[in-house]
Amino acid sequence: MDNTNGTARTLTCPFCSEAELRTFGRNSLRCDECMGVLGGTLLETLNEIVALPDAPASHACECGHPEMRHLPDGVYRCPACGAEVTPISAPGA
Repeated sequence: MDNTNGTARTLTCPFCSEAELRTFGRNSLRCDECMGVLGGTLLETLNEIVALPDAPASHACECGHPEMRHLPDGVYRCPACGAEVTPISAPGA
């Protein structure tokens, strides 16, 4: 799979998190570790997520997740717990 900047991306199995998914038949992927098959709407959703640009932020979340995503509106959102942090603007900014 390619993301928006043209670099290849792979998907890790969402069922077992142990192996990368491989092409399996037409329009589906399979995990060689747990034999889970992924297709349809779930595969389309994962393709859309993979196509998102990498997050430039490096803020850690209180839940322990190492990196929060920096959203276009300036909010930082944790992909693990869903917490959102709005940055405090400097005075006069």
